[in-house]
Amino acid sequence: MTELFIETSGHGPTPLVLLHGWAMHGGIFAPLAAALMQDFTLYRVDLPGHGYSRDCDLPLRPNALCAALRARVPRDALWLGWSMGGLFALAAARDAALAPRALALLSSTPRFVQARDWPHAMPPTQFAAFAQALQADYRATVERFLALEVLGDVQARADLRALRQEVFVRGEPDPARLREGLALLQHSDLRADLSTLGLPALWLAGRRDRLVPSAAQRAAAALMPRARHAELEHAAHAGFIGHAAQVAAALIALREAPP
Repeated sequence: MTELFIETSGHGPTPLVLLHGWAMHGGIFAPLAAALMQDFTLYRVDLPGHGYSRDCDLPLRPNALCAALRARVPRDALWLGWSMGGLFALAAARDAALAPRALALLSSTPRFVQARDWPHAMPPTQFAAFAQALQADYRATVERFLALEVLGDVQARADLRALRQEVFVRGEPDPARLREGLALLQHSDLRADLSTLGLPALWLAGRRDRLVPSAAQRAAAALMPRARHAELEHAAHAGFIGHAAQVAAALIALREAPP
């Protein structure tokens, strides 16, 4: 078994664990990492089946990942989960052995698919069509997903170029794990857990995000005792690329929140 890959960098006083989104890898955070090196020690995780963890046979499930990270990342770290990575960050918040000091949920949501009482998400039919397209041609589906991630951003062209350059730099993701990740996105609903999480949290949205509406993150923040919601005015789903300085400033402010 290939061990879960974690890239460590920076020399700041606060540990920061970064968890990427579907079909990506930890290297995608490079613009944000460059802005954080002085303030944090970074632990960029390649999720199972992705990047340099492609051959890691750990299940792509939040509880399994948390168990694997207990001996690999410090307690009392700040955790950032982008998109699908937010599901793993929320699981870490329930893990007493990891005990995050605070959570940043970047363009993430506790539920990615619409329900009668959760309109701020992707319609089930659209999600199912996306899963079928993945079966037929996963490369074309990933390419379409990259375009959706930057759609609406004022720097969409530059951000899409950056995503395309990075997505396969650490090798192609395992198609079976991509399907596993879509199933996780389709069936996860962590709304009921939010009221039990008492740590400081920031739900940071891209106002122009077409995949995870800002309204979903505002609603999620309202379910947590110590959470707040903020927006990146000109950003879409991958706002940490073209708006890294703003995201970095938000993380530094979150670090200063009372424990």
